[in-house]
Amino acid sequence: MPDYPTSDNAFTGKNLKGGSYEATYAGALSFMRRLYSKNLDEIDAVVWGIPFDTATSNRPGTRFGPQGVRRASAILCGDPQYPFGADIFKDLAVIDYGDCTFDYGYLANAPAEMVRQASTIINAESAPYLLTIGGDHFVTYPMLKAHAEKHGPLALVQFDAHQDTWDDGGDHESGSARIDHGTMITRAVKDGLIDVEHSIQIGIRTIADKDYGIEILHALEVEEMSANAIATRILERTHGKKTYLTFDIDCLDPAFAPGTGTPVSGGLSSAKALNILNRLSDLDIVGSDVVEVSPAYDHADITSIAGATIAMYMLGLLARRRG
Repeated sequence: MPDYPTSDNAFTGKNLKGGSYEATYAGALSFMRRLYSKNLDEIDAVVWGIPFDTATSNRPGTRFGPQGVRRASAILCGDPQYPFGADIFKDLAVIDYGDCTFDYGYLANAPAEMVRQASTIINAESAPYLLTIGGDHFVTYPMLKAHAEKHGPLALVQFDAHQDTWDDGGDHESGSARIDHGTMITRAVKDGLIDVEHSIQIGIRTIADKDYGIEILHALEVEEMSANAIATRILERTHGKKTYLTFDIDCLDPAFAPGTGTPVSGGLSSAKALNILNRLSDLDIVGSDVVEVSPAYDHADITSIAGATIAMYMLGLLARRRG
């Protein structure tokens, strides 16, 4: 009889590194079959879900985003990952930390709980890289807060159809600002979490009243630029600063990401977005997220596959930088 690999690597895996070779359509699902664990010893990177969608302004459902992305990610493990040419987990110890926990009945308490739990991860002795799977785009605000508390104000690279710089309508001294996926960049700027002089948004095709000095590459401009030219603009703008990378899946055109809460026509193709990401190896990314995947509006897992692939690229860039 052949020596079959052990199934359910998410729970039975013996090693933190290396790929899993179980059938794509079977077994317990974690992100790319990484071991589910809360043990942060000797960990290089953590994948963590935030199933939160009560800040959305249109279609809800991104609370199921972490599940959808994990499910879709199974197709990405087992073989060497393209375009990295090797198993990105060969020398990179990555775990799936599960999901953030909070009481949905106490919405006002959720952001602080997200910050607390994220801080526990990134401030562990092993100082792991945190890749967060949302959830609506509000979750980027507590992630920026946790990372800025550790690193100081961060350059922001934001792939998005929306600036998310609408008026947050709140008093920041009293903590009454809106919990809203369209205002969290305003909130982050006011809280000093973002270095606006070294921040950039890519794929924008809506109009907000303010940009707070963040550079914008609008979607029509992006359509006419090469992936290399866009990546060069990003690297020039961030200027070697510590950077937080957030990818709202609605940056992609609805043809490539129908499963999202606020789709806007005229966006990037998945191929172009991945081409840009692949050229960001020199970006000093200290944390990242993929948000706004809403599986209920998806077709044939198109959006979940795109989200999982973008997340894989983020880990691949980390493996490349550390290699």
